[in-house]
Amino acid sequence: MPVTISSTLAVEIVARAAATPDVEVCGLLLGTYESIKAIVPAENVADAPRTRFEVDPRALLSAHRAARSGGLPVVGNYHSHPSGLAQPSSTDAAMIGALGEIWLIVADGALNAWRATATRSFEAETLVLA
Repeated sequence: MPVTISSTLAVEIVARAAATPDVEVCGLLLGTYESIKAIVPAENVADAPRTRFEVDPRALLSAHRAARSGGLPVVGNYHSHPSGLAQPSSTDAAMIGALGEIWLIVADGALNAWRATATRSFEAETLVLA
């Protein structure tokens, strides 16, 4: 099923990745599993931020608290691959969380959407810019 995101948010994600080309940038996706309504940029607190990402737990907890108070739910994450492709890596596959979770991956100016499957793998999704 396609994933919709505003062109403004898509441009912001790509710009964040371009602004920090030596590390993986990351953040949270808010909305529904079909439509991303907002992003929450987060610090990458991974022990090796050049090759992997870990969303700052404080940002994740804050986003979930906001959702419980009526805000938009967390439906996935975005991150960059500074020296790779805009597709999931084996490290990404090891980090898969909830079934259906959306992953946006940016590399070399390209932004692609992926969905976590029941087999702990990714399925490519069409990313629709609105």
